[in-house]
Amino acid sequence: MFKQYELRNFKLKLVIFVYAITILGILVIGSAKSEYQSQQILGMALGSAAMLLFALTDYRMILNCYWLIYIFNLLLLLLVRIPGMGKEVNGAKRWLDLGFMQFQPSELTKLLLILFFARFFAKYKDQINSWKTILISGILLLIPLYLVKEQPDLSTTITIVFVFCVLIFIGGLSYKIIGTTAAILIPSALIFINMIMQEGQEILDDYQLKRIMAWLNPAEYADDAYQQQNSIIAIGSGQLYGKGLYNNDISSVKNGNFIVEPQTDFIFAVTGEELGFIGCAAVIILLALIVLECLWIGRNAREKEGMIICCGFGGLIAFQSLINICVATGLMPNTGIPLPFVSYGLTSLIMLYMGIGIVLNVGLQPRKY
Repeated sequence: MFKQYELRNFKLKLVIFVYAITILGILVIGSAKSEYQSQQILGMALGSAAMLLFALTDYRMILNCYWLIYIFNLLLLLLVRIPGMGKEVNGAKRWLDLGFMQFQPSELTKLLLILFFARFFAKYKDQINSWKTILISGILLLIPLYLVKEQPDLSTTITIVFVFCVLIFIGGLSYKIIGTTAAILIPSALIFINMIMQEGQEILDDYQLKRIMAWLNPAEYADDAYQQQNSIIAIGSGQLYGKGLYNNDISSVKNGNFIVEPQTDFIFAVTGEELGFIGCAAVIILLALIVLECLWIGRNAREKEGMIICCGFGGLIAFQSLINICVATGLMPNTGIPLPFVSYGLTSLIMLYMGIGIVLNVGLQPRKY
């Protein structure tokens, strides 16, 4: 299980970047909603233990159980649907109550599917461009994807689809298939957008359509657009240096409770208001450095599986960061995706630390030239 690793291969920079942005997130969460700060500190402690464990555990041994990982993931997603086990919050049934914390299986699904498909695509790398392999992998994706969507959790569903695209591309999907798929999906997406804009459409849930319409026409859908509009105001009001953490400024958007749940999806708005442009830039730079470190480790991975894991996990962090920041700044409709390492959420934070641990283990076993 544990091997002798050379200390010079340990990517200390990645760990420093992760702790730096996590501590920054804890400070901002404490300013946004102080009652959640201690829980996030607990999440960092549990995540650190998980990161150390996975950093020292040979990732190939974990991947040997890839079918068990897949089945375990499905069981977790099914537990949420069982009456009395799944916990419903704001109309969504996504959580399991563990007593000391609420566990969200769909967050762990992101990492477990990266591990599963890393072994799957590496094992069938010579057949990855056959329609049979593509079809089988698509079916294997759709099963957990359906369970996540029905919670309902559209934002996580979209994230998983994006990560799958990264995984299959790194796995060796040919550009010819990518081009053909793009030629089909682009016009299909335009048709889809036109269909959901029609009155009486039944493709999207009512709340999902309202979020899109509120983004396109905030004046007409003011009740649904106020969250994003207030987020933009908060970020802009912070200017260069911000108003300071834990401030009592009466003009603060956060202090006036104009941002609902500021510790989660709109944590970037609090960062912008209280730490200004400098704080926002620090968050973006740290996230970019973490992603680049993951990609660099993947580039030097000893095996295909390691490369797919690192690129997939780096893609996950990059995608979630981009979407969250775009939502907070009004560049995209509100989707409810957390900002990695910064937003409050124990399951999300622990999952991210587990992923970093696996990436570190890949880095401890570099390619030998």
